[in-house]
Amino acid sequence: MSSNNTLLFTFKFFTSIEKIGQTTWNAFAKEHSPFCHYNFLHNLEATGCVGGQTGWHPQHVVIYQGAEPIGVLPLYKKTHSYGEYVFDFAWANTYREYGINYYPKLVSAIPYTPVTTAKLMTAGCYDKNALLTALCETIEQQLSNLAMSSMHWLFVEKSVSENLSKHKQLMRHSVQFQWFNKEYKSFEDYLTTFNSRKRKSVKKERLKVIEQEVEVKRLQGDMLTKQDMKFFYHCYKQTYLKRSGHEGYLTEQFFEQLYINMLENLMLVVAYKSEKPIASALFIYDNHQLCGRYWGALEDISNLHFECCYYQGIEFCIENNINTFNPGTQGEHKILRGFEPIYCYSNHFLGELAFHDAVAKFIDKETEGLQQYKAQAELLLPYRKISSNE
Repeated sequence: MSSNNTLLFTFKFFTSIEKIGQTTWNAFAKEHSPFCHYNFLHNLEATGCVGGQTGWHPQHVVIYQGAEPIGVLPLYKKTHSYGEYVFDFAWANTYREYGINYYPKLVSAIPYTPVTTAKLMTAGCYDKNALLTALCETIEQQLSNLAMSSMHWLFVEKSVSENLSKHKQLMRHSVQFQWFNKEYKSFEDYLTTFNSRKRKSVKKERLKVIEQEVEVKRLQGDMLTKQDMKFFYHCYKQTYLKRSGHEGYLTEQFFEQLYINMLENLMLVVAYKSEKPIASALFIYDNHQLCGRYWGALEDISNLHFECCYYQGIEFCIENNINTFNPGTQGEHKILRGFEPIYCYSNHFLGELAFHDAVAKFIDKETEGLQQYKAQAELLLPYRKISSNE
């Protein structure tokens, strides 16, 4: 390595998280989101959701200062752009038009998980700017060594994204919708913050589910069984078959292992009609955030998706003092139910300078449009305006 910065740190790439080991990985990941934990990422690899023919090939990094590991980075070599939720298909098409390979590329992400989490997870005292400089230089060299086009950091924290942008990693915005717990005492208390018309609309939606003789339950801990998870997977698979013609990115074995080694982070919503389960939604959570991840229904019941995927999650957060609820990507219909538009951040480095500069211009223009979109979405929020006298 040519830079003096890299003399402070060394980086080792691993083709599976198992080669790193749970103790080393979780020494840096345990304080972060469950999606970053060894068990979640190892489950993906052990059950064939990444690796093999999936197009996700682990290149995880362990960072050393001297002989001591000081951090880890989830990293994958990708041969397509599916399962990322930060869309670069247009960039890949442009590469192809010029006869240049866009794939493979490097991606730091949690596979199939569009949730903002830590990616660069570290501990100890060191020069953070020097580390980031050295890491970016090492990744550039890795791109060259493995004939890859680009590096992409997906759903990173804002502060990390800002720092990466100082190291030639272009900052890009996207918009998601997130719910914030403002110390609500109950769902009814939450609804008092809505204007009258929107409050009545939500109550009508929830009542409609009851009128269709549907009972909805939240299951966690000892209440959640293997059979419940098996039913959930059936719903998950049927939904993907109906929408996409395939059975989904995640296997039944993945959810089985999730139940075995991450039960404390799972909450399952199940809807019943005539005591028969008909729909299910799986959530992953910790003390800080609830994330709605997967949903499926075997019957078409009016408003059931809103009840299972949004309202039950909000109630769960209120009852358990969880600060935020991320219900998943896209969906402007979330706005009218109180989910606020927020920015998400990604960063991108393209090895071909001309393309890197072109993408920088594209991102600048895209950001202008997203700013307008976010501002318009905020105007649609259902919350009543507080007068100066209140």
